Amino acid sequence: MASIFRPSVSLDLLRPKVTCTHLSTYERFEFQKKSLRKERLNVRFNGFKANTAQGSIEGISVVQEKEINNKTDYGVVGVHHVGLLCENLERSLEFYQNILGLEINEARPHDKLPYRGAWLWVGSEMIHLMELPNPDPLTGRPEHGGRDRHACIAIRDVSSLKDILDKAGIKYTMSKSGRPAIFTRDPDANALEFTQV
Repeated sequence: MASIFRPSVSLDLLRPKVTCTHLSTYERFEFQKKSLRKERLNVRFNGFKANTAQGSIEGISVVQEKEINNKTDYGVVGVHHVGLLCENLERSLEFYQNILGLEINEARPHDKLPYRGAWLWVGSEMIHLMELPNPDPLTGRPEHGGRDRHACIAIRDVSSLKDILDKAGIKYTMSKSGRPAIFTRDPDANALEFTQV
């Protein structure tokens, strides 16, 4: 099941050939920084010719390149994790581990926080499940998770995930735009989108 969470083939060409699940937390962070920079350059400089020998991009100035690469003074590199509230950690882990196939990051401080929780790998990022009271209403949420707060996870094959959710009897909706994406909710009504890349 975990194979549905691997990056797309096009992104694999940009990344070193390593398996993220066998990296330390520091190595994952470094891997993520390098991957994000390459992906950002690929998207932002589409149409410009890279001069890798001189380390610059033809068609833009060094100042413009610096502005594109670092729009913030504090250096945003990506999303580290998404925090989700849950009422019962075991019930949530049943969903995230046994249905979605996510693995726990044992290096994170599960026992050092004043509440129960778990950190789950999603590629090189994480979901942090926190067993805390939820201030949001659990009923009356939109049926389609795309019309609610949600986290989006990139996967390789939406149809495989659809089969998994069908087999588990979990409700979902398909993307309203027609793109290959599926929306579902975890046991605590947290909306999740899975988009095919």
